Amino acid sequence: MGVNIMTFKNYMSYNLFVAQFKLVRWSNDKFELGQTSKKSKLRENKQMQGGTHSDRGGWHFLIVDGNAKTDVSNRKEPGIFCGESEQPQTFMSETSFVKVVFHSDNFTDQTYFSFDTRAEQQLVVYLRYGQHPELYPNRRGEVVQGSYCERIFRDCRLQTCYVQSPAYPGVYPRNLHCRYYLNTRLPFIKLYIENEEFNIDGQRCENIMTCPMRPISSGQENCPYDYIKIYDGKNELSPVIGTFCGMGKFPYSIIGTSQDLFVEFVSSPAGPLLNTGFHFNVGNWPGHVDTAGSRNGTCDWLLSSESLRASGDSEGIFLSVAHWYPPHTSCTYLMQGEDGEIVRLYFPSFRINRIESPIQPIEGDCGESLTLYDASWPDDSKIIKTFCDTFSKAMEKHDFVSTGNALFVRFESKTGSYSGSSLYYWAHYDFFNNTKLGEPVPGKSCDEVFASWRQTRGWLRSPLNTLVYKQAQSSEDVQCLYRFVTDKRLFARVILTITGIHFKENPYNQGPCSNCLEDRVDKLVMWEPLPPGANTSYPPIPLTKAAQSGDVTCLCNKHTSSTQIISRGEQLNLQLIVDSAHSALSYFKHNAPLFEATYEFVHGPLCGPPIIQPVLNGEIHYPYYEAIGYVEPPKSIRCIWEIKVNRERDLWLHFDRIKFSSKACDDGIVDIFLKGRLDPYLSICGENVSLVKELPVLSAAELSPDGAEPGVTIQFIGRTSPTRAAFTIAWTELFHLPRNQDGSLMSSRLTGGGSVEENVEGCGFVCPGEAGLCIAAGLVCNGVINCPNVTDHPGPAFSDESAELCVSEHNPEINWVYVGAAVVSVLLLLCCFCVCLCRRCCRYCCSDD
Repeated sequence: MGVNIMTFKNYMSYNLFVAQFKLVRWSNDKFELGQTSKKSKLRENKQMQGGTHSDRGGWHFLIVDGNAKTDVSNRKEPGIFCGESEQPQTFMSETSFVKVVFHSDNFTDQTYFSFDTRAEQQLVVYLRYGQHPELYPNRRGEVVQGSYCERIFRDCRLQTCYVQSPAYPGVYPRNLHCRYYLNTRLPFIKLYIENEEFNIDGQRCENIMTCPMRPISSGQENCPYDYIKIYDGKNELSPVIGTFCGMGKFPYSIIGTSQDLFVEFVSSPAGPLLNTGFHFNVGNWPGHVDTAGSRNGTCDWLLSSESLRASGDSEGIFLSVAHWYPPHTSCTYLMQGEDGEIVRLYFPSFRINRIESPIQPIEGDCGESLTLYDASWPDDSKIIKTFCDTFSKAMEKHDFVSTGNALFVRFESKTGSYSGSSLYYWAHYDFFNNTKLGEPVPGKSCDEVFASWRQTRGWLRSPLNTLVYKQAQSSEDVQCLYRFVTDKRLFARVILTITGIHFKENPYNQGPCSNCLEDRVDKLVMWEPLPPGANTSYPPIPLTKAAQSGDVTCLCNKHTSSTQIISRGEQLNLQLIVDSAHSALSYFKHNAPLFEATYEFVHGPLCGPPIIQPVLNGEIHYPYYEAIGYVEPPKSIRCIWEIKVNRERDLWLHFDRIKFSSKACDDGIVDIFLKGRLDPYLSICGENVSLVKELPVLSAAELSPDGAEPGVTIQFIGRTSPTRAAFTIAWTELFHLPRNQDGSLMSSRLTGGGSVEENVEGCGFVCPGEAGLCIAAGLVCNGVINCPNVTDHPGPAFSDESAELCVSEHNPEINWVYVGAAVVSVLLLLCCFCVCLCRRCCRYCCSDD
């Protein structure tokens, strides 16, 4: 037996000791770790238990790095190297004092060892200290006092922290238990060891020629000797990410879930002079963003619209899992909106790769998947889309929109990963108010129906959900149809008032709105889908057909004043059309309304027929007699009558009777409107009811100022106790006598020969006065005064219902011929009756004999 002790001390300014060893022992009883003999196993057990030098058998040597005077030293438990090394191996000390102890049970001339030594400065050893070590004095960490390899790394950034095994890049000492406390300023902390040389094994073999090349392995069961163990946290109480050993290039990086990692390096007490340890950088993976939501557990998130509004952001963000996770991991994201909201999810960036660093490899497809559900929980019947890591294609900038107020996303991994998900995505989500002021139309994004049986009046605006302006196809304009529907048993008319239009200037067509229907501009179009008098079974009139007939109102410029449309029937359509060329640019997330409007269903059964076709004379009765007793009186009422007039006729309106509930005009008022005028031509209520005694005659020019179909509109509004009001409005169509261009009567035609009736077709009776008015002959003495009250006129002062005129017509001469014929007829009937009676009596008498 022989023991050699060699001590090397650096007396110069160098602080690193480098030695190259070559150890060979040729002997018949040489000791080989890995033999299965009982003797070998006994010796190995003694070595592993840290026995004394004399009972370890064979040969071995120790390297003591440092002494009692140095801050760093492994002299208390140095461990041993044994076996053969035919190729030189390098040991690089952590201190400037090294002691080598060689022990052999049988030292012969066949056993030898040799080594070379030298001292080096830090600047020379680039692999250990990197470039410019003077700038990073703690690049290899701060050594914990009293330890050999326990180090603390604070605020690591890339290339500022080198986590290495002791004596790196040389072989590491035996019997080590090193602790590394790693910290970065921001999550997620990452060990950059991908493709770095990794050589931690400690196999029981003697030289590299006979030692099998074990690949990188993970798991405590695969690493019985030397290994590193990585914890996701500050110390060994944190979750274990993995245990690793083997030789080769490390295939992946490891990313923690926070700013801290704890690494434990263990080498067995005895082993060959082969393994050179590890080296890796520390930094943070830039995959962390603050998510406006609450997290339950590791990666289950509740992302609510309330949290997003509180953050002040218009869109929320969440990323794919950027850190390690174990097999069978499931991460969920519930995007929960309030009632009436919908959720949009899209991916500005999406990349799909096969899993590169699985913890538990599997066979088959979909080791990892991402599934989107149109629900608040993973309902398989409401899957929108599933992405798989083996066959799916990424969908970037595609809007996934929920139908309700929740959208659920679930990430599942069967394999687990050390370096983040194989589905890399950057997800954005936001919420949109999808509340409909009317009844939504199934299958349509913004169409609504306003029915009178749901609400008799209300307001509307352009879609609250501005996502409709973005979802339009490039070739199709955004079209939102608003239908106003009632029933004749409830109402007969719709009043639509556009209170404001706020279109932006089209950046692609800045020309004026000259032809509203044809120009590619933003517009509002209104038309009636049913002709007057048609029932609901009649096919609705499309916009194109209505435009051809000219029954369309189109608005395309900004309007601050109101525009009112009164339907002739019980249905009305309003359509918003926005040019798709600029809809997303101009109006997406533009919360201001494009238009605002109010609507009201009017003219109930108490009002009677809403449209009266041209007749010589007629009457409007309120309340409508046929509806009394069948209709519950409303709290307020609005009636609109449209009286159509024959062309070239004047019109005289007069009230036969009228009664209001009070003198206040707010309780009840009758307005008379002429075409082309927004303000009433005449308003009558309780306080000025005397005006009805003498109403002016409406000329044909006033009834049709623009050449359209002549007529007059009468409106009655009763706000309190409307059934307490009653009136009858009568009207008469008047023939107007020929007039000059200045409006005066053309007396030359009237005096040129013949009567007035002969000169004016249809004129049967000339009303008294100088107004030159004439009525049809059938209206004379019909019980209604049809000639207007006219004063200060020469001639006989009588009208069409005067006694002088109507007495003669009601007492005609007796035609005695007809009277005689009637008397003779009566006498003949009496004679026939007597004859029949006598015959019946004779038959009765004969039967008795």
